[in-house]
Amino acid sequence: MPTPPAVVLSGHIMALGVVRSLGAAGIPAVVVRYRRDDMAHASRFVTRSVRAPHPEENEQGFIHALERLGPSLEGSPLFPASDETLVAVARHRELLSRWYRVAAPDAALMQRIVHKEHTYALADQIGVPAPRTMLVASEDDLERHRDQFPFPCLAKPSQSHLYQDLFGRKMVRVDGMDQLVAAYREGAAAGLQMMLQELIPGDDRQGANYNSYRVPGAPPVEFTAAKVRLTPRSFGPPSVVVSRAIPEIAEPARRLLDALGYEGYSCTEFKRDPRDGVYKLMEVNGRFNLSSLLMLRCGINLPAMAYRHLILGETPTGIEQPEGIHWIDGTKDLVYGLPELVRRPAGLPAFIRPYREPHVFAVFDRSDARPLAVRYRHLAGQGLALAARKLLGPLSRTRPARPG
Repeated sequence: MPTPPAVVLSGHIMALGVVRSLGAAGIPAVVVRYRRDDMAHASRFVTRSVRAPHPEENEQGFIHALERLGPSLEGSPLFPASDETLVAVARHRELLSRWYRVAAPDAALMQRIVHKEHTYALADQIGVPAPRTMLVASEDDLERHRDQFPFPCLAKPSQSHLYQDLFGRKMVRVDGMDQLVAAYREGAAAGLQMMLQELIPGDDRQGANYNSYRVPGAPPVEFTAAKVRLTPRSFGPPSVVVSRAIPEIAEPARRLLDALGYEGYSCTEFKRDPRDGVYKLMEVNGRFNLSSLLMLRCGINLPAMAYRHLILGETPTGIEQPEGIHWIDGTKDLVYGLPELVRRPAGLPAFIRPYREPHVFAVFDRSDARPLAVRYRHLAGQGLALAARKLLGPLSRTRPARPG
């Protein structure tokens, strides 16, 4: 009987990591994509690529596309590889389970991890350290509670993936009341629920990930990593991550996932607070994270483990992870890092260290080169469009008015 393909939802960097991890285990992939800058569909491990509506813009159309595929892919596991596909699939999990083995939590559990205020409330109940957080219902709340959150603090959305799509960032640092009100109004005008949160100080290197695959009655497969650089700096997604044993985050992560009743794959993020040395909870992600290829490079193939568990009923088993291996999103790292090096050239040795030590790239791979070519083709198109707007803008302002 032929191996059923895995259906990977989304086609960006997270999806590419899942596709290549599956391919390394001889598992074919079907990619369902919806963004113009997708690249995972170009991988040599993809047997079929399908376009679908964007799940945030047309969730019903996205689900209908999966329904149409269902009869030809019956029994295949369904792997959301983005927050927006996770939300859509969780909401329609029962329907999609007619054809697929859905690797996503149900709608109730999804709400508890996607709406961050629920995650922080649970952490507070069970004693998992987390930054002080308050849901903001109105501008009056900002004034009433400003003394509880000394500046600088964070204006943060309840659903960070929606905010990221709209504004290109996950949160806003605010240094005064005017900035706080402006950030709240921006989010509220977009229909987003906003939160006020204590700012955990410290640089990009204080962030850490606890990745796990959990099966009832068996020890979880675990992998921890430390963030090295973020893009943009301070509040962006990582551009460099390093494998590292971080036992301080394993116990609170396990306790939180136990309290959630979580099964399957998740990535729980923390940040070390230099004021007391304690790692504080940032969020729980119910899908594969950006640096799946780091785990593969370390010999831990979680997407393949998830596939074999869903298809064959195999219980995943962990191995001891090697330390000091880096995952690098070279394009973003260079775009943000080179301007900093121009200003501070003394930082060059630290910047190039991950490239000189054992590493894996997020996109570049000599044996699977097309995704990088697709990425650069899209970036070139973006650059040309931006240059055209800058050129035509002044021309349009100086063009003589038509007579009459």
